[in-house]
Amino acid sequence: MTYYESVFIARQDVSSAHVEHLTNQFAEVVVALGGKIKKREYWGLRTLAYKVNKNRKGHYVLFNLDASFKAVNEMERLMRLNEDVLRYMTIKIKRLEENPSIMMCAKSNRDRSRGERREREYFSKRDT
Repeated sequence: MTYYESVFIARQDVSSAHVEHLTNQFAEVVVALGGKIKKREYWGLRTLAYKVNKNRKGHYVLFNLDASFKAVNEMERLMRLNEDVLRYMTIKIKRLEENPSIMMCAKSNRDRSRGERREREYFSKRDT
């Protein structure tokens, strides 16, 4: 089997539950054709760099796949037919990344640094 990394962007006006349903639907296709989903990440509702079909934001989802070309091709075909998917991109990679993606790491680091900043501001105001 070959390793792939796939990201798709769903429309901003669909709910998170519907995005989860789409994600499960695409994953089922890959598994049915003999592939494996190694990692699945929901990156959340993020602002797009430019408008796509009158949408300013989109729900981002990442898949790490260990699948055949046939399985990936069928998943992309379903993404292309689905009106809720704005864009998708699948690339072939040499090895799968075990750790969380850069997007997930950046999010957790940002949340952590905000908490530290709030603590510093609180203690500096209290000491004066």
